[in-house]
Amino acid sequence: MPSDLEQLLDMGFDKEKAELAVKQAGNLHGAIEWLDKNQDKTIEQIREEQQAGASEEQEPPMKPGEEAKSLVCDDCGKKFKSMTAAEFHAEKSGHENFSESTEEIKPLTEEEKKAKLEELRAKAAARKAEQADQEKIERKKNEQIRMKNTKESQAAKEELQKKERLKEAMQKKREKVEEAEAKKRVLAKLEADKQERKRKAEMEKAARAGQPLPVEPEAPKPAAPKAASAYTESRLALQTPNGRVIKTFPVETTLFEVVQALQAEGHAVSSFTQNFPKKTFDQADFGMTLKEAGLVPSAALIVK
Repeated sequence: MPSDLEQLLDMGFDKEKAELAVKQAGNLHGAIEWLDKNQDKTIEQIREEQQAGASEEQEPPMKPGEEAKSLVCDDCGKKFKSMTAAEFHAEKSGHENFSESTEEIKPLTEEEKKAKLEELRAKAAARKAEQADQEKIERKKNEQIRMKNTKESQAAKEELQKKERLKEAMQKKREKVEEAEAKKRVLAKLEADKQERKRKAEMEKAARAGQPLPVEPEAPKPAAPKAASAYTESRLALQTPNGRVIKTFPVETTLFEVVQALQAEGHAVSSFTQNFPKKTFDQADFGMTLKEAGLVPSAALIVK
């Protein structure tokens, strides 16, 4: 008659696991139950559990010289081939009532072996399917998190690009204003040179004709500076959707820098409106300084 180990190997069980099962259970039926409980564990995991004391939960082998007997637990009806197996069951379950059974626990037939093996395989497949479903759920959650992070990253990137475009537009406007000012200065210089040449020509003509020299006109006195030019700071009363904000900035501060200061405090800004005189400053005007915008020494603006 083949041994328990040989029968397990014939059923298709791994040799190392089958050897451990026979050693732990002491009989074929217990070995099959042990293999059922541990089919998803590797040999290394089982040995680690044994070293950590997990092996105490496995059914101990029969004692030397002990004869196999048929016992039944009166509390649950489970049958045992040996006294050792019954003692183990009592220790783990707390059941106390046992009696001898005239029914002998016979070895599993070939059909029973195949049925048990198929049952084990079905359980393993069910566990794997459940694990696959759980992994699918986890992958879906991870994909949702990744998509959310990508969306937030894209939003931040678009906001940065928007600020860069605004900054570039203000820089171009500033350059345009500076270019216009430079052109005015060149034209003024050309006109002054023209008038100077004309004056010299008239003086030379008068000298040749023996006429008195024309009186040179007095140089125009520089216009008195505007009162606002004496200020170095401007006080702004900003009416935002969240309430009134009072801020003071240097007169050379650009409207873009005012926008950044407000946005840093959580205020959204797309334009400024001044009621007296009526004027609106939008993104195209944000390159202007407070001085250039006529917002010195103070101004009241509505933030939109």
